[in-house]
Amino acid sequence: MMKDITVIGSNMIDLTTYIDRMPVEGETIEAPEFEMGFGGKGANQAIAAARLGSEVNFITVVGNDSFGQQQLENYRNNGISMEGIKVGTKASGVAPIFVSPTSDNRILIIKGANNELTPEMLDEKADLIKNSKLVVLQQEIALETNYYAIDLAEKFNVPVLLNPAPANEDLNIDYVSKVTFFTPNETELATLTGMPTTNLAEIKLAAEKLVTMGVDNLIITLGSKGALWVDKNHNEIVPGLKVEAVDTTGAGDAFIGSFAHYFTKGEEIKEALLHANQYAALSVTKKGTQKSYPRAEELKELI
Repeated sequence: MMKDITVIGSNMIDLTTYIDRMPVEGETIEAPEFEMGFGGKGANQAIAAARLGSEVNFITVVGNDSFGQQQLENYRNNGISMEGIKVGTKASGVAPIFVSPTSDNRILIIKGANNELTPEMLDEKADLIKNSKLVVLQQEIALETNYYAIDLAEKFNVPVLLNPAPANEDLNIDYVSKVTFFTPNETELATLTGMPTTNLAEIKLAAEKLVTMGVDNLIITLGSKGALWVDKNHNEIVPGLKVEAVDTTGAGDAFIGSFAHYFTKGEEIKEALLHANQYAALSVTKKGTQKSYPRAEELKELI
């Protein structure tokens, strides 16, 4: 059965600590607040798209522990198809997150069962990829699995969005040039190109380098400034929505998931980017990751 989006990627349990400051080596300090929630870049993007009304397949491996069972229940509650989800042999992936008073975050990742998402598993789920309008990938799983997913999508003529987060300098540009959408932030752009990205002029130069290497649509997320969309014919900034940020964790995933939703529902790229910027901005006005993602019916009131 045809679905709008197939997300292939990670799931995590977010262990979020709100801090006044990071402790120095050997120091123990008290933090004011702790929360546990559902995360992982793949899961976040799938949840964002599903909450907006997309039909979403999610190919992932959850842990063989209580966290994994909670993940399964979360996907059911958000209307995500369970066809692509497997219970692995390892413990769940977890992500300890530290959020400062200025809402900046530092994140550690322990992949756990996510390491069991292999190319062989994609062979088992090939029909899900074949019957999709868009495949969405990130980099919390093995690069080899992403490469295989890109090859399968190409075989089935399904467009791919690759979000190169977290950054990996080993990413093969030959595969990047096969995808329809490549969506780094400034840091990830610098990692891949080896060029500075400290201001807009430098970002545009680095972007042009990638486009000349074959990237179709390069979308660079710029936080509150919006997104820079570059292709071989033009570049333009699609502005963001100004909000009071409380917690920026998961904002990039909110952007990717909502862009995938709007694009597969028929919007032109610029319009989808504008709506994705708005969705991501609204997500940072609440604490947490997935729980900060608004549903479609909430959007009009929030905007």
